[in-house]
Amino acid sequence: MSHFVLVPGMNHGGWWYAPLVEALESVEGAGHTATAVTLTGLEAEPDVDRRVVLDTHVADVVAAVDAAPAASRTGRDVVLVGHSYGGLPITAAADVRSDVVRALVYLDAFVPQDGDSAWTLTNDEEREWWTTDARRSGDTVDPLPFFDDQARPHPVGTLLQGVRLAGAWRDVPAQVFAEATEWPGETPLRTSIDRAVADDDITVVRWQTRHNVMHDGPGRVLELLRGL
Repeated sequence: MSHFVLVPGMNHGGWWYAPLVEALESVEGAGHTATAVTLTGLEAEPDVDRRVVLDTHVADVVAAVDAAPAASRTGRDVVLVGHSYGGLPITAAADVRSDVVRALVYLDAFVPQDGDSAWTLTNDEEREWWTTDARRSGDTVDPLPFFDDQARPHPVGTLLQGVRLAGAWRDVPAQVFAEATEWPGETPLRTSIDRAVADDDITVVRWQTRHNVMHDGPGRVLELLRGL
């Protein structure tokens, strides 16, 4: 049995993973459970007076790990899955809960080192999107026009704060990076992709799909997770 903690990317909530949660929990005889996390500030009606930074989102993921079924925590069967921006909080959560995390899965996601932020890891095109929106709103980045209607403004502080890593996350037994190769231009994840490829401890798979790796259903992600 595995318990999967699923962390979405920018502007998205746990709803993005709903088809995957259903698929994981319906695998006959496996006994898998899954939690799709909606990070603070990305709720349908967020607390607009609350200051939200990367540390806030790391705490959200740690809380989801701590809420996993007891058998998962004692058997080191928690699997952390992060899409895009979600690579930052899953890495930091694994750094403080490395004793219970069995695998880290980066779905075309940031792979940080200590002190990195989403801002330092991405490219100029993404930074222009973030700063244009932040100049207008003061504290959030709006969803892009083609995002799902459920997408929410993303707290800009989570993109600017550097991650704090002591290095314990490197002890997680399995680490997988899934690269989506169908970006319509330069991928903003180039630093993370190159880092994963150069790291002997990270298994890299390449998918001929766009960044929204579940646009055509949860099949490819489900197959990856079932193989861990």
